[in-house]
Amino acid sequence: MSKINLKQLFEGLQNQMVAQLNTNREFITHPGSKGDSLENAWIEWLQKYLPNRYSVDKAIIIDHEGNTSQQIDIVIYDNWFTPFIFSQNGFHYIPAEGVYAVFEVKPDIQGNVGDKSYIEYAAEKIESVRILKRTSTDMINSGRVTPARPLTKIIGGILSSTNSFTHKNNDTIIQHLSGQEGLKSIDIGCIADYGFFYIDYKGEENTQEMNFNTRIVDYYNNRGIENITFSNSESSLVSFFLQLTNYLQQAIGTIPAIDLNAYSKTIGFKIDKEL
Repeated sequence: MSKINLKQLFEGLQNQMVAQLNTNREFITHPGSKGDSLENAWIEWLQKYLPNRYSVDKAIIIDHEGNTSQQIDIVIYDNWFTPFIFSQNGFHYIPAEGVYAVFEVKPDIQGNVGDKSYIEYAAEKIESVRILKRTSTDMINSGRVTPARPLTKIIGGILSSTNSFTHKNNDTIIQHLSGQEGLKSIDIGCIADYGFFYIDYKGEENTQEMNFNTRIVDYYNNRGIENITFSNSESSLVSFFLQLTNYLQQAIGTIPAIDLNAYSKTIGFKIDKEL
């Protein structure tokens, strides 16, 4: 039986990913254009490598009460079971029920927006999505009605090209990540030329709580960091891709079914669920 060197295949994939990520940003010098180019580069990178069931865009997230998130650089969302995505004046508005993951994109993991570090700024944007109210309703699966399922976690992360912290070790990054708690907590991040990281949390959902919004918010507020793991720089993008895909497919799976009546109330219409 012949064998192939998987390590070399992954190294080749890493090189392809780096080239893809660099394509759209290498020759852009204007700060505003450079930011847009960087976001677009990550979006195109994710669109290329993630399975087709996942859509990737810049967007604002909305809920059935009309609440909105901050503008999110990258949203990974469902467009199979989420029946409407609004596009207006160049913006996508995505129902909160359809969101799998959100990311803030910065050129450097080190930096500030006003008095907030990039990591804290990313955490606040993540919070603005997680705080939205999501619906969940029964659905038909294989001809049988299945009850509404609990809300899934929304992955929150930060993506950057480099690490300019004075001390080139993990300690400073860990310190910043450890300061983000509750709905602001960060799950995952990638620094293209430095490494990928993910955070293990301890804490479980209270399965006795049947208000699913309360249940998921309580989960975030009560979980705590157990461990933060970093990859090496040579496999940053591949490690990020593998872990993200595992989260999407194994930890989250399919999003809950959206309650369309919660949205149709805004136009004074009630949907008939029976034929």
